Amino acid sequence: MWNLLHNSKKSSNFALEMVYTDIHSALEERMKRYEQVCVIADEAVSLDIPALEGMPVLRLKINETAKSLNTVTQIWDFLFAHEMTRKDLMVAVGGGVLTDLAGFAAATYKRGIDYINIPTTLLSMVDASSGGKTGFNYQGLKNSIGAFYPPVETLICTKWLKTLPPQEFLSGFAEMLKTSIIDRDSWLWHVLLQYDLDTMPLDALAPLIEECVAVKERIVKSDPRETGFRKVLNFGHTFGHALEEISFVHRTSSPRPLLHGYAVVYGMIAELYLSVTQLGCPREPLQALTQLMLHYYGRPQCKCSDREALISLMQHDKKNERAAEINCTLIRSIGQPVINQIISPEDASEALDYLFSL
Repeated sequence: MWNLLHNSKKSSNFALEMVYTDIHSALEERMKRYEQVCVIADEAVSLDIPALEGMPVLRLKINETAKSLNTVTQIWDFLFAHEMTRKDLMVAVGGGVLTDLAGFAAATYKRGIDYINIPTTLLSMVDASSGGKTGFNYQGLKNSIGAFYPPVETLICTKWLKTLPPQEFLSGFAEMLKTSIIDRDSWLWHVLLQYDLDTMPLDALAPLIEECVAVKERIVKSDPRETGFRKVLNFGHTFGHALEEISFVHRTSSPRPLLHGYAVVYGMIAELYLSVTQLGCPREPLQALTQLMLHYYGRPQCKCSDREALISLMQHDKKNERAAEINCTLIRSIGQPVINQIISPEDASEALDYLFSL
């Protein structure tokens, strides 16, 4: 039986319920509202959903380097070729890169058409497919062009996780850890630390995914356009995005691209270090996450020689409110995030030195 979670833009509180066991029936019912339906899907994902049989499908080869305007243009061309209108529906099936790209295309095509996300990776289930952020990378900066445009629905089904490679599972689990650190109810942090990630049963994931999405949607509801409190979701991402970007675009000493979740783990280590040194956060979370990182994720691929390039990337992060500043979310303790913490290049360098010394 498939474990499926449901959230809807039509709900004022983004309430989640374990209500579906058959994604076909769920989709079929919603598709009745539209005149046409088309599908944007990662070519690596199996489309074994009867409700989508016979629908026009655009298959895309998806990776981080494909997160570009060129791929968005392919989606626009596909929508125009099938004469899609604002009475029609787009269904996006894939991981976070795919749903980000498809969501931006939906937001901008004819000033906005409805779309449904069906995330197929743990990372996209707990983070990318909800919250309404869409976009693509530009000029070497991650997600620097985008729009806030939530899907009309997100259907989350753990069936997709059965064939997920271990590295992709760990990437998604990193965002679950981030959520647990910033959540006002600290129980999730303690629960996640109890699991052996090499043997974690799939059945255990469904309620944890549900909780992570519920936490995120509660935060998003309070600040849909990230003008304030929603910035807590950026914990680990100021350093993480820089580490991720340098591995994809700048490729200095990094031998291969970093998965997003791995970059977030390293970013959280750096930002927990600053939380300890600048806000008096207890050392226990830093120690616990460091142990988990070393056991499952390994050390970061970058070197101290990448420090200046990383700091420059952080100074150009889209989250900054002023040019050349470095804006972080830090924590006072588990469940007590603090947004808009401006750190100096020297602070950033010290945190990177700590990370690279592990």
